[in-house]
Amino acid sequence: MLALIAGRGSLPAAVAAAQKVPPLVCALQAQPPDTLKPDLTFRLETLGSLLGQLRARGVTDVCLCGAIDRPDLDPAALDAETARLVPVLQQALGQGDDGALRAVMGLFEQSGFAIRAAHELAPGLLPTAGVLTKRQPQQGHRADVATALEVLADQGRADLGQACVVRRGQVLVREGEEGTDAMLATLAQQGGDGSWDGDPITWSFDLAGDLIGQAADWLSNTAERSPDAPGAGAILFKAPKPGQDWRADLPTIGPVTAIRAAEAGLDGIVIAAGGVIVLDRAQVVAICDAKGLFLWVR
Repeated sequence: MLALIAGRGSLPAAVAAAQKVPPLVCALQAQPPDTLKPDLTFRLETLGSLLGQLRARGVTDVCLCGAIDRPDLDPAALDAETARLVPVLQQALGQGDDGALRAVMGLFEQSGFAIRAAHELAPGLLPTAGVLTKRQPQQGHRADVATALEVLADQGRADLGQACVVRRGQVLVREGEEGTDAMLATLAQQGGDGSWDGDPITWSFDLAGDLIGQAADWLSNTAERSPDAPGAGAILFKAPKPGQDWRADLPTIGPVTAIRAAEAGLDGIVIAAGGVIVLDRAQVVAICDAKGLFLWVR
């Protein structure tokens, strides 16, 4: 039996929909997945008890999917089953994303569960190599990919983000803990003088649901992208970190990513073939085509 350790977003629902037998859905408290009702809700301080509940329900395989905010560990809320895991949990919370996920996956494996990757359970989420849009990348964009690969190698060594924006060999912005969509929202609000307008990270997450809900209205706005836009001529590049464990936190893009890229004035999006999940692919392609961006699965 499969259990999803589900975070926010639509990835858990996409993985669940690809299964013949509905999985057991487990969610961290206050961080539920979109459109899926959790069967079990837990806190980090009760992870040990969760492991026991999964065994009692006959779970053999576990998939970690979806986004979560790194929780604080409250010693007063620890249960007896989790107390013995505290050294590992504290170590995990002090590491980067990949290191933290490796530690958590290790706890599940030590408890007898097999870790399954989201793209293994739902292979249709990985598009095949090629350009999926009407617009095609040019030679300058291809040169910027080489720069982006070097940037991501540096970020990977530090266990940092999985994305960056590059234009003519120059890095405009790198992904941080806030994620790709918020990074692009930040870039979109950068003025010509380098100033920022408002709180782009909060704005990004507050409006994400509204943007998807009003996608038809947004797409009907066919105004040309300004050549003076902060990201004009640039590409978004996204790929797994070098050495990353692909069983969890595989890079993901979706419609909000395409909207943010268009708002920033980017020329296109480049993702690593076989290494980046695309949610709602048809809508992503439609947004890119409507706004004159390319989507290159490289």
